[in-house]
Amino acid sequence: MPEPGPTNPGTQESHRRDLPHALPAAIVAGILLAASFLMGWLDLADQAAALAWISLAIGGIYSAWDALGSLFRLRFDIDALMVVAAGLAGATGHPSDGALLLFLFTLAGALETRAMARTRNAIEALHRLMPTAAVAWDTAASAWIDVDPASLAPDRRILIRTGQTIPADSRITRGRSSIDQATLTGESVPRAVEEGDEVYAGTINLDHPLEAEVTRAAGESSLQRILNLVLEAQQRREPIQRIIDRLSQPYAVGVTLLSIAVFLVWWKVFNFPPTSAAAAASGNAGEPDAVTTAITLLIVASPCALVIATPTATLAAISRGARSGVLLKGGQAIERLARAGALCLDKTGTLTFGRPRLAQVHVIAGPDGPDYLAVAAALESGSTHPIAVAIQERAAALSITPPDITNLQDLPGRGLSGVIGGRDARLGTFEHVKPLVPPALHPRMREALDRARLRGDMGTALAWESAAGPHALVLVLADALRPGAVALVERLHALGISPVRMLTGDNAITARTIAQRTGVDAFDAELLPQDKVRIVQEMKHAATPPTPVAVVGDGVNDAPALAAADVSIAIGSIGSDAALESADIVLLNDDLLTVPWAIRLARHARSVVAFNLAVALGTIAFMAGITLAGSLLGYRVPLSIAVLTHEGGTLLVVLNSLRLLLVPGPAENPLPVPVLPVSAPPLPA
Repeated sequence: MPEPGPTNPGTQESHRRDLPHALPAAIVAGILLAASFLMGWLDLADQAAALAWISLAIGGIYSAWDALGSLFRLRFDIDALMVVAAGLAGATGHPSDGALLLFLFTLAGALETRAMARTRNAIEALHRLMPTAAVAWDTAASAWIDVDPASLAPDRRILIRTGQTIPADSRITRGRSSIDQATLTGESVPRAVEEGDEVYAGTINLDHPLEAEVTRAAGESSLQRILNLVLEAQQRREPIQRIIDRLSQPYAVGVTLLSIAVFLVWWKVFNFPPTSAAAAASGNAGEPDAVTTAITLLIVASPCALVIATPTATLAAISRGARSGVLLKGGQAIERLARAGALCLDKTGTLTFGRPRLAQVHVIAGPDGPDYLAVAAALESGSTHPIAVAIQERAAALSITPPDITNLQDLPGRGLSGVIGGRDARLGTFEHVKPLVPPALHPRMREALDRARLRGDMGTALAWESAAGPHALVLVLADALRPGAVALVERLHALGISPVRMLTGDNAITARTIAQRTGVDAFDAELLPQDKVRIVQEMKHAATPPTPVAVVGDGVNDAPALAAADVSIAIGSIGSDAALESADIVLLNDDLLTVPWAIRLARHARSVVAFNLAVALGTIAFMAGITLAGSLLGYRVPLSIAVLTHEGGTLLVVLNSLRLLLVPGPAENPLPVPVLPVSAPPLPA
């Protein structure tokens, strides 16, 4: 269809949409044209011709508008080609063929505009998410007041009521609730939040009122940055599309000159009648003539389908990804992701959440019950160490209130001690808690701690005295795997991605444990950033020809490896500036199974582009060959057939691209984060 205007290079839309009611006008022109054919069938030639000319005039208004716009910019493009072809058809006694051309051309353009608008639904949804109201604390009035979200500055206190759209990126200072962030991340399960958690503009507070402190101004919010990135991605063109854009005007001029040359050669060299009227006058009605052959060639060689073959598919893929929380930054990112043959994964923050969670409890002495969490939380009440945070989170999740503790002491390198209910309690190393553990149980506690260490987990000892006797446990903390981590490698292998390699700066023991649990093909541990870059470079050239390598990281500490990759993917990074700005592809949720889904989407998009280009080029080559060869052999390709083939190919390309919007998304419900038990059987060997 018509070339893109300079104000909207990414979507490849024409100026046709600037003229209102293009689709209704095309329908009216089509009805008049159908009536013209009916009149001709009833031998009412004059009425048929009149209706055909009216239909041609209606289509000409819209097409001429676009053609004049192109000529005003000193461009002779497809719009001008179609107007010239239709005008020549009418001038040579084929008004119905000219009307058919402009009817289908206008209809195809209007449908293309509507189809492209459909691919922007995800972007429009993001626009609609932009908050329109906010409630902030007014210090002078000592009251909550309604304010414009655009006026919110960092550190401003805001109130987020139940059901309200969060007006700005914020950190919760009071309250607990659930946040619906499905439109941003694609996750259908609400996210539980509490004090200290970050929430993002455009998401919705579902349960309870929250107080929060703004962390970013509205213009710098995660939602606004995501919206800007998707819009920028729509504007980016793939190399093949840039070539087509550069050649489109020379091509249009070339087709016009070629048609003129065919007319002159057919008339002067091959002695064909110049027009159909001349052919009829010579007694050869229905035989090929020079001008009809030239006009037919002009129509079938116009690159309407070729111009939109790539951008319609690219835009549809970007929009489909955005609906599922996958930001694809343009056609080149899609192409590189589709060609990826190997993949590297960071461990901490990518395969795992990057922070320890209470994974297992090994009871050494005392009854099996949740009392240990109350004691442990009391001892860790004043600490911000990751182990302390994990214990406190687990206690809060079970609504366990820590008892009062006195004489709390923090002994560096050993652990914590205090007095609860008049009795001693200790948490930390084995040597630190040893005095509170019966001597007969020392080997069991040491063995449990050693097993945790050999598995790469963190083990900490807990003991306290009570009226019922001594209590002793080993708390095992581990960096939990993200949802989908276990199934990730299997799905990547099914896509032909191999090897899948884990790169981490963590110790070899922990790396081996995670590698065994996830099934990666290989792993490398204790790496510095430059080591990761070296491995990525080696993987690129490990095969002949070189294999494109994708790197998946959290977008912050993996920046060098992401930069070295052929295609970089940042995961779980809705609030990460580094990921949103540096990665080729950003996954806004924590479900690793979105990675193979994104690869499938990219490959599907590439196949759609290939099909579109094949249809466009094949139609041009076939119909141009049939037109010229048929004419030389005495067969005239009807203008109506040429028109239907040309515009039919264009519509086929558009509809084929729209199939990308129907690609099934990732799992409807993301895999849940495993809920760890309060107690568990002894650790396996």
